[in-house]
Amino acid sequence: MGTRGIALLALWLACATAWSAEPRTEHTFGLEPGESRPAAKLTDASWLVGSWTGTAFGQNFEQVWNPPSAGSMIGLFKLYGEQGVSFYELLELRVEDGSLSLKVKHFNADFTAWEDKADFVDFRLVKLEDNALHFGGLSFYRRGDDSIDGFIVMRKDEELTENHLRYVRRVKPAAVP
Repeated sequence: MGTRGIALLALWLACATAWSAEPRTEHTFGLEPGESRPAAKLTDASWLVGSWTGTAFGQNFEQVWNPPSAGSMIGLFKLYGEQGVSFYELLELRVEDGSLSLKVKHFNADFTAWEDKADFVDFRLVKLEDNALHFGGLSFYRRGDDSIDGFIVMRKDEELTENHLRYVRRVKPAAVP
């Protein structure tokens, strides 16, 4: 993903929280006006715990999720290709208002932040299934113990596109308490 692609991703991410009521793509969901977010706990997302690798945006990625502790789960994401690192993410998953929120902070390859110091992108859970977590514009589908399909919606002009992230477990996690 070149500089232009990263800029478009940043623009989409900056607008993500405003889209929760819009229709989504084949694999992602949003809330209709007046709908409530589903009740959820961190243990509903414990299947994310572990070290993952995969492909997205024509590049490779690594993602790690720590087990729930002290009221949150922390994750790290790195997208890279032949030219080196494209960007990093620091992720926090926590319960807010009885449901899950995923907060994401982005960094360039030189570790300068995309968002201002106090800002982040907030993906709010809109649908919970036994083997899927659906945040506004971002979904994770558990495909067994060692694979996940992720889908993220991006907007270019007025067109929404769905991008697929293929996760494969790299390291088995320790038992989650």
